[in-house]
Amino acid sequence: MNINDLYAKFPKIITDSRKAHANSMFFALKGDSFDGNSFAAQALDLGCNFAVVDRKEVAVDERYILVDNVLNALQDLARQRRKQSNIPVVAITGTNGKTTTKELIKCVLEKKYDVYATSGNFNNHIGVPLTILEIPPNTQIAIIEMGANHIGEIKTLCDIARPTCGLITNIGKAHLEGFGGFEGVKKAKKELYDYLNEHNGKIFYNDENPILSAMLENAKTETIRYNSICKGKTVSASPYLQVDLHIDGNTYPVSTGMAGAYNLENILSAACVGSYFGVSAEQIVSAIEAYTPQNNRSQVSRTAHNQLLLDYYNANPTSMSESLKNFFTQIKGAKMVILGDMFELGDEAAKEHSAIISLLLQQHDVISVVAGKHFYEAAKDVPQIFAFPEMEELKKWLSNKQPKDMFILLKGSRGMKLEQLTDLL
Repeated sequence: MNINDLYAKFPKIITDSRKAHANSMFFALKGDSFDGNSFAAQALDLGCNFAVVDRKEVAVDERYILVDNVLNALQDLARQRRKQSNIPVVAITGTNGKTTTKELIKCVLEKKYDVYATSGNFNNHIGVPLTILEIPPNTQIAIIEMGANHIGEIKTLCDIARPTCGLITNIGKAHLEGFGGFEGVKKAKKELYDYLNEHNGKIFYNDENPILSAMLENAKTETIRYNSICKGKTVSASPYLQVDLHIDGNTYPVSTGMAGAYNLENILSAACVGSYFGVSAEQIVSAIEAYTPQNNRSQVSRTAHNQLLLDYYNANPTSMSESLKNFFTQIKGAKMVILGDMFELGDEAAKEHSAIISLLLQQHDVISVVAGKHFYEAAKDVPQIFAFPEMEELKKWLSNKQPKDMFILLKGSRGMKLEQLTDLL
């Protein structure tokens, strides 16, 4: 039985058997701690019409579609679906700011088009094909976020999504363990540029970023500089970012709901892409001002005792350094910084955590708190910094400390679960 033909009849793809319903197909994907084949029968019982599996003993009747590899089957289905569509696809990758940039571009393009974009940061080898398969028929432009932690992943995702244009937000220190160092990060992200070069796509880029500019020196396809369409200047970031945007010879003051001067570059990305697709300057400004950050990315929150800057969806040395610099220079009054370990740094972990400690020691008017085994090792003998090897110890300290009337930055990798601290602040 052909999966492509079945998809035409049952276009909803299910990967979690608990969410099974009628007119859908269940794909029995595998993970580090689960095997979807074990849940195929449950998915069928709960309403799925067919289950795509790759264990022969599971396929006991005609409702089971046996394939060599379920993930490959899912990706192949997405490839076929994408080949049947000629809509523009904007691809976004980079070390930091991918999701925020994606959301800003979506808000801008929605002023003129029916847009479909990656949900959350569903941007990997599973998320991208699922996004392609979820694109509604009336969509005029799709925006696909692409993440990676190994060389070759962006190339694979481009082969599935077939982007017609795209951008790299920046190149920084993240997933160093998987990439084998910073040069590996550059090589991996450049795979988007390589694909667009080979397929005559459009490349948007910040020409003030020397790394991105150098990567495009021999580009054969059309490259579109941010500065050729729009320019921006930070007016204030205390705590919400206010900028002046210069588009088509006019200046527009923009008041955003985002914290962090580093978001200016994300705004310029959205303005550049929007202008290219014919969205007016007034519509661009309106969209950016209406955007509200989600999922603990550059979010400002007020508790009964303090004001919090929540930026702990993820962290790496580049994003943490930028967050700290913004916090130190833009935020006034009594300040506290609470940092959690940065993950996936491999052999560079000790050096990179020590570098952040050095940055903290340059500030004498900030209470600095760190948690996690790497930060603890880097700061345990530094009297100016409160260091805790485990989150439970930090929670006890905060319960006793009870900080009040402070502006507090929380930043760390997602696995540190810094959200458990907010009730104590």
